[in-house]
Amino acid sequence: MHQAHDDIRAFIDAHDDAIADELAAWVRIPSIAGMPEHVQHLRHSASWLAGTLRDIGFPSTEIWSGDTGPAVFAEWCEAPGAPTVLVYSHHDVRAVKADNWDETSPFDPVQRDGRLYGRGSSDAKGQVVAHLWAIRAHLRATGRRAPAVNLKLLVEGEEEAGSPSLAAMLDEHRDRLDADAVLFSDTLLWHARHPALCTSIRGTLTARVEVYGPRTDIHSGAVSGPAPNPAIELGRLLGGLYDTDGRIAFPGFYDDVRPITDARRAELAALPFDAGDWLARSHTRSITGEAGFTVLERLWERPSLEVIGLAAGDVEDVKRSAVPSMAAADLSIRTVAGQRIATVADQMRQWFDEQVAAGYDHLLRIDESIAQESYRTPATPLVDALDRAMARGFGVRDVGRMGNAGGGPADLLATRLDAPVVFFGTGLVEDNWHDSDESASLAMLRAGAATLAHLWSELGEGPLSRR
Repeated sequence: MHQAHDDIRAFIDAHDDAIADELAAWVRIPSIAGMPEHVQHLRHSASWLAGTLRDIGFPSTEIWSGDTGPAVFAEWCEAPGAPTVLVYSHHDVRAVKADNWDETSPFDPVQRDGRLYGRGSSDAKGQVVAHLWAIRAHLRATGRRAPAVNLKLLVEGEEEAGSPSLAAMLDEHRDRLDADAVLFSDTLLWHARHPALCTSIRGTLTARVEVYGPRTDIHSGAVSGPAPNPAIELGRLLGGLYDTDGRIAFPGFYDDVRPITDARRAELAALPFDAGDWLARSHTRSITGEAGFTVLERLWERPSLEVIGLAAGDVEDVKRSAVPSMAAADLSIRTVAGQRIATVADQMRQWFDEQVAAGYDHLLRIDESIAQESYRTPATPLVDALDRAMARGFGVRDVGRMGNAGGGPADLLATRLDAPVVFFGTGLVEDNWHDSDESASLAMLRAGAATLAHLWSELGEGPLSRR
């Protein structure tokens, strides 16, 4: 094992430039989700990945069509009796505001201070590249011609658009996707110096509320005073979404939220936390949230609601001095264990129906079709194996436990494939996912690749093996 450890790390360290170059080549493809003008780039990105997997040695790679972007499926199953693991991730990326980028243009990757900058470098092309190099390192260190574990990869092209095709894709190809476990690689690590194993992910529900006042935009000099202003009403509504204790105001919202167990509180409390470090890495001004809970408990174990878009009236430089006819806000809700999306959606509808003042109309659109339930990894030998692999890959004695504040189709994968989902990602909060100057720590990618290489070796002979 020590020799294999040395060989894995030596191989990965010897190829640090190649890892960065490969990621940069992929980042240059602007595979932006949800924009028709980038559909061809999504196809190019899928073809790039499929070709790279074939070059590594995967005997079977396919591109599966989605509604707006293709997925890549590959399998390398030549280890009779060993477990089968399905790796899930995505190759589509978020839209960009190119004028806000300082380090480089979004799709012109550059390296600076141990980081590779570019859209998708961390979320999630970098995480997939860590898998590519893990397989290479595993084969080199073990001398095997095929992995010691049966591997399947599903890298979709619509995750940033809410995975609208994934459920149908899982059903259509169900016979190809059988696995003992799913390894979900679209998550964050807690800290570069203190890696932790993610064991839960919050659910996601998005909605848009529109409040209507006058029948048209109308000059304020003609109607100001008696005219209903939807921007003011929307502001009142948004201000009432939380109470003074930081709790979401929807009726019955917390009824189904499961209490945090003592064991989970202890796991999170064991992670090193410094408020100044958190504020610097997260680029936030202050710490807010629900009273009575720590920052990490609020982040991973409690639900949240955010306003992620807001529009009313004239937002450009030229103002017409008009009372707007409509004001709108986009909302993002993160749910936790015990809550169900359908119930939360009903609670939201009830609250807005009750709260919108007389004299205004409103429309609430809730995106239940692409909503995602929360998920918690059950006890499984794969978690223990990943813990040991992370300790070796990151060169630490102890690996903590954490959650993931964002969402993802983990519950969908677990339900449709009847397999437990285990999380492993290489991102950090300072990587600026979905923001300007997104970057990936190349050291985290190398440690992640080493972790996965160790995991495949152990699983080939470990407790999940059927040999």
